[in-house]
Amino acid sequence: MDFTDQIKPFLWHIHDDGSASVTLYMSENYKKTLFQTRKKDGFKGSGDDWEALAKAFVARVLPDLRQNIEYDSEYLMFCAYSTDILALKRFIMEFKEACENDALIADIFSQVVPNAPISQEDIQAVLNRIMNGNADGK
Repeated sequence: MDFTDQIKPFLWHIHDDGSASVTLYMSENYKKTLFQTRKKDGFKGSGDDWEALAKAFVARVLPDLRQNIEYDSEYLMFCAYSTDILALKRFIMEFKEACENDALIADIFSQVVPNAPISQEDIQAVLNRIMNGNADGK
């Protein structure tokens, strides 16, 4: 099986500057039921929630990659990136594998501390960027 097929619904991107990123759009509804288990804590399965889960995963399972992976998530999209392509590849392969292990990912998710609620202004800003064809905020 091809690498990009193995990590679906995450998407792999190589950039002109030699870096790489991996994204997940919230329209995929991937692992929606996981986030619903903590709806009372404010989790909605947003890009920010996925980022919090990814950071908890790295801290617990891949602490040696903490300095290699950066994040730039938004409400409607999870994004992790790195100039160390091999580190990012290792991260997404192991993170996707963990996501497919319901007991493991639920245990990691149970340790995630909720972020502050998203404001209406933040939501509107994201929607405006999407409507203007500038979903990545650049």
